Amino acid sequence: QVDLVESGGAEVRPGGSLTLTCAASGSLRQIVKMDWYRLVPGNEREWVATIRSAHNLQYSDAARGRFTISRTDAKDFMYLQMNNLRPEDTAAYFCHAETIRGTPERRSHYWGQGTQVTVSS
Repeated sequence: QVDLVESGGAEVRPGGSLTLTCAASGSLRQIVKMDWYRLVPGNEREWVATIRSAHNLQYSDAARGRFTISRTDAKDFMYLQMNNLRPEDTAAYFCHAETIRGTPERRSHYWGQGTQVTVSS
């Protein structure tokens, strides 16, 4: 079991910056991947970024070059540094963790409750 709690969402002006935090607790050693997703009401959930290790990072086209995903070695905190924010970045941002445990391996998925980012002038 992994519990995830996001924080850091706020209203910012276009061009501004914001850092989101995801606090993780529970079976952290079982985490193999952590991600950020975002959701705009009426749209499908959109993948933003993934971290498997400090050197294994992936970004969506919308995030690449503006957002940076990172996390602590203990996997108890994950971050999303967002720069040059645009109105189209307005969404609820969610953190996600995937775990593997047992033999045969069983994968589980965990989600936080989300934090709202609003980019508006």
